[in-house]
Amino acid sequence: MKLATLNNGSRDGRLLVVSRDLTRALDAGHIAATLQLAVESWTSVEPKLQALYRDLNAGSADGAFVFDPAAAMAPLPRAYQWLDGSAFLSHGALMQKAFHLEPIDGADTTPLMYQGAGDDFLGSRDDIPLPSESQGIDFEGEFAVLVDAVPMGCAAEQAAGHIKLILQVNDVSLRALAPREMKTGFGFLQAKPASSFAAVAVTPDELGDAWREGRVHLPLQVEWNGEWFGHPHGGAMNFSFPQLIAHAALTRRLGAGTLIGSGTVSNADRRVGSACIAERRAIEMIEHGAPQTGFMRFGDRVRMEVLGSDGQSLFGAIDQRVVPAAG
Repeated sequence: MKLATLNNGSRDGRLLVVSRDLTRALDAGHIAATLQLAVESWTSVEPKLQALYRDLNAGSADGAFVFDPAAAMAPLPRAYQWLDGSAFLSHGALMQKAFHLEPIDGADTTPLMYQGAGDDFLGSRDDIPLPSESQGIDFEGEFAVLVDAVPMGCAAEQAAGHIKLILQVNDVSLRALAPREMKTGFGFLQAKPASSFAAVAVTPDELGDAWREGRVHLPLQVEWNGEWFGHPHGGAMNFSFPQLIAHAALTRRLGAGTLIGSGTVSNADRRVGSACIAERRAIEMIEHGAPQTGFMRFGDRVRMEVLGSDGQSLFGAIDQRVVPAAG
């Protein structure tokens, strides 16, 4: 099943069911007005949404209309909690090598995770407004999962059952601001502006065999200003999503609607490119002694997309432009 949120002028939008090929949609507001309400009552609403989805794909649903990703908000326009991990160890290892950093104790056994801003997500076609080019504007291609209520102390084996939807993310970062915040030990704040989400969230079964071991076993296609930047594979996650959920829930309950991100998709094989500029710059530092690629400028575009085994877009493309924030 594929779900999206229509921008109807309200803060949390209106829930839609979207066809498998992302061309048609149906208003699902009579079942659950918003995605947040849906995930809070998933057991009762999921069968009704699935029935609507079957009718839509069969062409037998009344009221279907053309689906326009530009008219969609982030699937969950705001979340009670947004937790982002760093589940691809090749990314951290590369940064450590480039910047001559000491390895983080236990990083290979305990996931890294920070709490981001969940109150203001951007849609897949929204511009990215930022204060200054000097802040080191970077994109980060990721995957994320949306969970229902997770009890404290939930083990990874049970955590898998709490994953209701999978999403695609552009976790925008401001690299010039990050080093100081990392040194404080308090985590990111200014270095992490609003994250962006592909228009459609999907249930795990939509991925078929590509969803296994709690990972998305598909490449993430990334373009910067119309040129290939990378296609790293999501299956290389060192920590699975159930492991990330268990880590987050060790000492607290996770409310229904919590989003958990994978961190930048990264592969040890550098021929596949990268999903963020910082990683390419780190490779250049190692190979050439200094970075050769600059960060994003106002007017730059980034495009990210995941294609299924049938060649169809799974989540819809993230396609965004960086612009100056209004004064």
